[in-house]
Amino acid sequence: MKVVAIVGMAGAGKSEVARIFEKNGFKKVRFGDITEEEIKNRGLDLNEKNERYIREQLRKEHGMAAYAKLNLPRIDTSLKSSDVVVDGLYSWEEYTLLKKCYGEGFTTVAVWASPATRHGRLVNRAQRPLTVEEAASRDKAEIENTNKGGPIAMADFTIINEASLEELEKEVGRVLSALECKSEESNQAGNR
Repeated sequence: MKVVAIVGMAGAGKSEVARIFEKNGFKKVRFGDITEEEIKNRGLDLNEKNERYIREQLRKEHGMAAYAKLNLPRIDTSLKSSDVVVDGLYSWEEYTLLKKCYGEGFTTVAVWASPATRHGRLVNRAQRPLTVEEAASRDKAEIENTNKGGPIAMADFTIINEASLEELEKEVGRVLSALECKSEESNQAGNR
């Protein structure tokens, strides 16, 4: 079984990529669900300020690998029936924990888009829209406070998402094909 983690900055298209993986038989585990559940449990409004506060609190309480630790049971349960796509791995510590847990079965896919493209998407998205200022502030916080650069730099695959949804689907298709080839090679090596 495979665990594929989607990494990238806010607005790059991680959720779209995860949706395409899901459409291709992967079970999705969205790390951000932990934040939204905690906001709801505390009776707070769902907004950027409260999301950032909760993310930072969870990392203070559980360490920088918080989201990987808190989502391991969801990943393991999902792996019993299908491959898993993780939507929204953030920190280097999350990356190293998942790599340690899943070894060769763990792959990262970075989704990249320019800041101007990403900020435009965040302003116009239907759920949890941000202002340009909030988007820029989130970029800064994610780079400086969550060690987000490492997983992006170490990704096994990088998808440039500056074009159409159709082009994004083609790029994800290429990654899915490469992962399938990798699985077949691994199976053949194991049978020797």
